[in-house]
Amino acid sequence: MPFFQEREVWFSSLGANIGSEQDGKGDYFLRPIVIIRKFSDHTFWAIPLTRALKNDKCHFVFSIDRYGENAAILSQMRLIDARRLRYRIAFLSEVDSRLINEKLKALLP
Repeated sequence: MPFFQEREVWFSSLGANIGSEQDGKGDYFLRPIVIIRKFSDHTFWAIPLTRALKNDKCHFVFSIDRYGENAAILSQMRLIDARRLRYRIAFLSEVDSRLINEKLKALLP
């Protein structure tokens, strides 16, 4: 079981999904995600990332060292089991983490 923390960016095996849900690429269906809230050593909320740089109410654009600009797809946040994590690639800044949380709160009624 990998050790993880909030604000980390990982490649995660999200699997093949249905319709407009984001899924990964390759044999392991890997996709970058950012960990938003850790609930236990086994589960957390994560937001998938994309290179399509939309900056609207459902996306948050930020830069990751060595990986350039990405957008967090806020509307696709979901609960993930830690066994889906493959490898960590970056750490989100405190400022970007706070801004993502503010945009998430704005999405809620």
